[in-house]
Order: sequence, then C-alpha cells, then structure tokens
Amino acid sequence: MPAQAAEPQSSAVVVMYHRFGESVHPSTNIRLEQFESHLAELAKPEYTVLPIPEIIARLKARQPLPGRTVGISIDDAFLSVYAEAFPRLKKAGFPFTLFVATDPVDRGIGGYMSWDQIRELKQAGATIGSQTHTHLHMASSSAEQNRAELRKSNDRFKTELGEVPTIIAYPFGEFSLAVGAVSKEAGLSIGFGQHSGVLHPDADMTYLPRFAMNENFGGDSRFRLAVNALPLNVSDVSPRDPLLNRDNNPPILGFTVNGPAAKRLSGLACYASGQGKARMERLGARVEVRLENAFPSGRARINCTMPTREGRWHWYGLQFYVPKG
Repeated sequence: MPAQAAEPQSSAVVVMYHRFGESVHPSTNIRLEQFESHLAELAKPEYTVLPIPEIIARLKARQPLPGRTVGISIDDAFLSVYAEAFPRLKKAGFPFTLFVATDPVDRGIGGYMSWDQIRELKQAGATIGSQTHTHLHMASSSAEQNRAELRKSNDRFKTELGEVPTIIAYPFGEFSLAVGAVSKEAGLSIGFGQHSGVLHPDADMTYLPRFAMNENFGGDSRFRLAVNALPLNVSDVSPRDPLLNRDNNPPILGFTVNGPAAKRLSGLACYASGQGKARMERLGARVEVRLENAFPSGRARINCTMPTREGRWHWYGLQFYVPKG
C-alpha cells in the first residue's frame, strides 16, 4: 500500500543548510546528491513541508500541524544557494527561509548572493530572516554592539527588501538571554540556534532548535532520523542561560519532562560534546545531567534522546557557549 500522511500533531522539525555542492567547505556543505536525496524523501506523502512562519504561527496558536511537518532553513546567503539549492527547491515546490547577514552582501564578497538575487528569492516566496550585519559572535559582544548590528541590518533590509525581518538565526547558533532580549527589542521575536531538537507549542520561541545538515551528517539515515523526530517537551530548565562562566561550567543541566514521555524515561540518554554519554539522576519526571569535565571555550552541546516503540526518537538539545578567558 502507498504510504499515508501521518496523523496531525503539534510539532515540527526544521533542518538547516549552508552551502550546496561546495566540497572545499565540508563542515558547512551538503553534496548535491545528498540534497537531492533529502528532497526526494520530503516529497513522500507522509511529510509536509511548510513555510517556517506558518509553522511558528500554528504552534503559537496551538493549532495542529500535519504529521511530520518539516521546515527548511538556509544560513549565510552563499551563492550556491541561488545557483544550486533554489532551482531544486523551486522544482520540488518547497518553501524555505534564507537567513542573511547584510554586510557580506553589501560588500559584494565573492561567493555570496547579491541583493538582486535575494530579491528574486523573496519574490518567489522565500522568507528572508536576519543574521545581523556582520555575522558577529553575539553572545560575546556587548548589548550596545548587538543593538548597533541589528539596527544596521534592519535598515539595510528595509532599504533593499522593503521590510524588516521578524525572525533571526543567531550567528554560529550562539545565544544568551541578553542576546534574546536585544533581538526582541529589534523586532526579531522568533530566533533559531544550531542545536538539535523539535519545535512544539511550549518551546522557547526566542531560541528554537534546528537539525544541521552537512557532508558528514547529511546521509539518508541521519536525515530520516531528524525529520521523523518528536519533541521531548521539557520545562524548568536550568541553567536558564546557555552562556556559561567559571562558576557554572560544567553546567548541571536540569529539566522536567512533561506529557506521556515522562512516564517512560528509562530509555532516556544524554550525550555531551567531547564527553560521550553523561551521567543522569532522575527523581520522577525531573532529570539532572551531570558532566565530569568543564567545557572548553567556544560552543558545546548536550543532546538528550529517547526512542519510541514506533522507531522514532524524542529529542531535546541545547547549545552552550563558553567565552574565552
């Protein structure tokens, strides 16, 4: 029998790309044959690809989404987006969101799209989001630096596209509570990181997860794992701020699991960057993840996953940032 569309649900997966067919940059590139395989998978009837703003609007309104809803996001406005991804996405009829740092486009840096090309994508239905002006490290920048960056990029978007974005992808996925507050001040009320996980109505809309795809982590099995993921709905997360300092590194990650998943936490496992499987302590639905070692400076992640009887995975991820010094 042909595959059937999944039952309506209240979650969605967003996948993230950067470059297409640029194998000199394997950490941010997806090979074209990999990307075409992803699009073929998403064309199957059990998936529904929707514009990310529509996904967010439905989640905020607590309206159901089609089962296995997927959003497609692309960071950095590299020229290969226009030359390689756009024609394939257009042929497939899939909407997508492009996050743009305005300074490289303004300066006409080689390998980046032009404003004319970005306008063409927008006119074809793409959503344009912000990545600041210079793609700076926001979590290690001052509030005034971040405000100035967002003012500048908003001005450039208004001039070139006629409107200011309301959605941001934090450069490098680096986030802090202060970064979220400044972004919201600038009208960017929806924000995405680069940590793995699934969107749901109770998720923090200022720091939403995405599954990153590249040459090493863009094979068919990993892509299917990602686009079939289910949320691990957690609350009372500590530490609240993913920006770490000497006093809370290593962090003791704590959270409470909500919903039916809280009744079968025996399958839950958490993994930390560079440290492998982490020790966990549980008291009912409350989970604490305890690490042996502090994270080095830079970005670090913890991913917590739990299998379902149907072969899908509940997923909760978080990216921390440790400043230098």
